[in-house]
Amino acid sequence: MDIHSDLYGKALLDFHQGNYTEDISVLSTSMEDDVMPLPYLFRFYDQMPVMEKKALELSHGTVLDIGAGAGSHSLYLEEKGFQVTALDQSAGAVQVIKERFQQPGSKVLHENIWNHKGSYDTLLLLMNGTGIFEKLERVPLCLELLKNLLHKNGQILIDSSDLRFLYEDEEDGGLWVDSSKEYYGEVSFSLHYKGMESEPFDWLYMDYELLQTHATRAGFKIEMVQKGAHYDYLARLTIDG
Repeated sequence: MDIHSDLYGKALLDFHQGNYTEDISVLSTSMEDDVMPLPYLFRFYDQMPVMEKKALELSHGTVLDIGAGAGSHSLYLEEKGFQVTALDQSAGAVQVIKERFQQPGSKVLHENIWNHKGSYDTLLLLMNGTGIFEKLERVPLCLELLKNLLHKNGQILIDSSDLRFLYEDEEDGGLWVDSSKEYYGEVSFSLHYKGMESEPFDWLYMDYELLQTHATRAGFKIEMVQKGAHYDYLARLTIDG
């Protein structure tokens, strides 16, 4: 199987250009294999889950859509008149968003968020936004870098899920997890698509209490905006003081 550095972008481009024949397979050694349906990545507002709609409703001012993917959230905000910047480290995703955007002034950046410089009113991190932290040990540094991207009265809207339910013993409530992990929400994935395979990458799911602890230590106020039915949640972080 070929190793492809931008398999995700290749798949988005195929769908956007009318070459859709299969979805992305998501493989992990610690979770059940899953499928990422490409049409879902191009969803419109009325097809979005309630939690995503809530995040878009709360967005204000200048918005940085981090890990923008095919641009569904950015496109909605653009249509509502927001000054939005879509950022993704996938070259294919960036090409797709550029072709989907309607306003000439909208910005699309091919960049790693940890190298980005700028200042915004809203940082949007959806579809398990804590995933970009990769490992629990990186969370303090990542929160500090995100904090530096905020205006004084800015906000971070971020979602995630508590994976505890995957490992919890129903009888005694204990957790059966890999002892080599610092935290049960640390997962490694690889993507498969049309005979290609991505390099493995780390992805972090954080329960709300843990995010709350780290956010408070980093100088944020944090509130639970919405709790979903599947151990998921949307949180809002603002600079404390």
